[in-house]
Amino acid sequence: MLLKNWASEVLFWTTSACGFMGYEQYRNLIDKSYIPLEDKSCITNGYLDTVIDWIPGMKDIRLKDLPSFLRTTDLSDFMIDFVCGETERARRGSAIIFNTFEKLEHNVLEALSSMFPPVYTIGPLHLLMNQINDDSLKFIGSNLWKEEPECLEWLDTKGPNSVVYVNFGSITVMTPNQMVEFAWGLANSNQTFLWVIRPDLVTGDLAVLPPEFMEATKERGLLASWCPQEQVLEHPSIGGFLTHSGWNSTLESISSGVPMVCWPFFAEQQTNCWHCCTQWGIGMEIDNDVKKDEVESLVRELMVGEKGKEMKKKAMEWKRLALEATESSSGSSFLNLDKLVNQVLLSPRH
Repeated sequence: MLLKNWASEVLFWTTSACGFMGYEQYRNLIDKSYIPLEDKSCITNGYLDTVIDWIPGMKDIRLKDLPSFLRTTDLSDFMIDFVCGETERARRGSAIIFNTFEKLEHNVLEALSSMFPPVYTIGPLHLLMNQINDDSLKFIGSNLWKEEPECLEWLDTKGPNSVVYVNFGSITVMTPNQMVEFAWGLANSNQTFLWVIRPDLVTGDLAVLPPEFMEATKERGLLASWCPQEQVLEHPSIGGFLTHSGWNSTLESISSGVPMVCWPFFAEQQTNCWHCCTQWGIGMEIDNDVKKDEVESLVRELMVGEKGKEMKKKAMEWKRLALEATESSSGSSFLNLDKLVNQVLLSPRH
C-alpha cells in the first residue's frame, strides 16, 4: 500500500518485517548463486534445507524458510522481478510502515533500520484500533468471506483452552487427499475443534469430507465456512490454532496468546512459520506433505502436551507485550504512529 502527500512517499508493507527482509535478500541470493534453482528436483532433494547464515537478524534460516517465490528455475519469473523491484522501490521512500511491534521482531527491525528509510512499527493494528472510541470502526475489516457468528455461541459451551481452531486463510488451497489427511488427523487427536472450510479450499473440487469423519466427530467438532477470527481467537475456549501462517492470522494469534501448529502455503508464510517455531517459541510446523499421524501428534501436543503448555506460556507473554505496545500513549506502536503522522505525513519536506 502506498500513502502519499505532496512531499513524501510512504510504503505500508502488509507482510511481517521478517517476511520483508526475506524478500530483500532475493537479490543477494541471486548474486551468490543460490537461486534460481538448477532444476525442479531441488525442491525435493534436500537443497532447500541449505542453511543461510548471513541474513541480518535471521541467522541460520534455511532456504525453505524464505519467501517461497524463490523456488523457481527461471530468473525471469514474474514474482522474482516484482519482489526485487518493490524492495528497491522501498529504498526510495520517505518511510516504511509494518503491522508489527518492536519487541516481536527487534533483530530484523534493527537490521532494516540501517538499510532503508525510517521504519515505523504500528502494530498489531487491530489492537491499536481498539483504542479509538468510534463504534463505526467496528465495521472495518479485511474479510473476503461472509462470517458465521454462530460459531461464537458454540464456543460459549466449551471449557477454557479446550478447542483447537483450524483455518487456512482466505486463499490457501489443498488437494482432496491433503484435506482428508487433516480431517483424520483432527479426528484421531480426540480434541474438540472448530474448522473453517471455505467452499473453494480444495483445488478444482468442492470441499467435501468423508461421512465417516462427520460421524466420528459430530460430538466434538464444528465446521463453518468463515467466522469472525479475531473474536474466535480471543475466546477463552480456544487453546490452539492450526494455521497457514499468514501474517494477519499469526499476529492475531500472538495478540490473543494462542500457540500455533503451522502449515505454511506460499509467499512469506514460510518465514512467519520459522519465526513462530524457532524464534518466538509459539509454533510447531507440519510437513508440507501432510500426513494424518503427524497432524494427530502435533494437535494433541499443542492442546494437552508439555511442549504445548510451554508454548502457551510464551504466547501469553507475547500477548502481554503486544498489548503493552498499543494500549497506552507510552506504548511503542502508539508512539510510532504519532511520529509517523507528525514527522512524515504532515511534514512538508524530508
